[in-house]
Amino acid sequence: MTGTAHRTHIYVGLAGEGEFIGEGKLLRKADGDDEWQDISRGLPDNPQVRALLVRPDNPSMVYAGTQEGVYRSGDRGGHWEALDDAAQGNDVWSLAVHPNDPEVIFAGFEPCSISRSQDGGDTWEKMDTSRVTFPDITTYMEPTAKRVIGMAIDPVDPTNMYAAIEVGGLLASHDGGESWDQVIDGPFVRNNTLDLHDVQVSAAASDTIHIATQTAMFRSRDQGDHWEHVQVEEMFPGGSYCRDLLVAPDDPKTIYLAAGAGGGAAPPETAQAGALFRSRDTGETWERVDVGDIPPGRMMQVAIDPANPSRVCCTAYSGEVYSSNDGGLSWDKSMLPVKTSRSLHVYPMVCG
Repeated sequence: MTGTAHRTHIYVGLAGEGEFIGEGKLLRKADGDDEWQDISRGLPDNPQVRALLVRPDNPSMVYAGTQEGVYRSGDRGGHWEALDDAAQGNDVWSLAVHPNDPEVIFAGFEPCSISRSQDGGDTWEKMDTSRVTFPDITTYMEPTAKRVIGMAIDPVDPTNMYAAIEVGGLLASHDGGESWDQVIDGPFVRNNTLDLHDVQVSAAASDTIHIATQTAMFRSRDQGDHWEHVQVEEMFPGGSYCRDLLVAPDDPKTIYLAAGAGGGAAPPETAQAGALFRSRDTGETWERVDVGDIPPGRMMQVAIDPANPSRVCCTAYSGEVYSSNDGGLSWDKSMLPVKTSRSLHVYPMVCG
């Protein structure tokens, strides 16, 4: 689907959380367009869009995770339908597609639950999370619910799956998502909340798990039994706020990290600079990517178009969107047409 027949579309979801809920939106911008379009019509009123997925085999098919469950569009967001996602309208925080079968889709929710569809979203079943426990060191964050904020499926052995829990550790499934267990109790001592934001597994080292946390990035080379601190440039004394991880679809040795200097829910006017990092050796070494600017808010997301992997995008908490057509050698910048705040800021971004 490369070449002139394919135009990359960038999708960005905006939302708040907790007591800070603003007027959520879903925005889209296609290659060659001058302005962002609001494609929220058909989603719930005031949609809190915290998860997005573009089907790799059919980029016209887009899934959005909202405060009322999963929605699906067959025309790049022109029209939306609500799906019966088996979680009774709970907030959706993550979406993932099977690496070998795009009909198989997983959704992660708050409070912690995971649903699976094996027919592209038409029907769903709830997976077994009954054995899941959370490390004792996370309980002081109550009443924050444990949300499934990121999921990764091993591209070499898809029976192995992982789910990052915000303020709740890391879950693993070794039966294709049927059942889940906690697999981490504290790989570090500086952040006693085990505040995870994302998890990724690369085909170049499928036994290795990378996790992004509020203070640093960590890696396990043995499917979660042992952990080590991954050194990237420190953006505040002792660490970096690591938000998003992404393995390049055309090169499993290349991994991107969206990070920043601020943690928590600080508004853009008080947050510190964001950055995009890249590893070309499956996470052994990292370099800062020069996007031609220093975003004032932490970098929240990075996305790559599977049909055109030279198209790399990243976006900051404060509304800046950086786009590259040459694999990250040069970048263009655009601003989302919204005023970001503590109650409305960037959550997910996808390309396709």
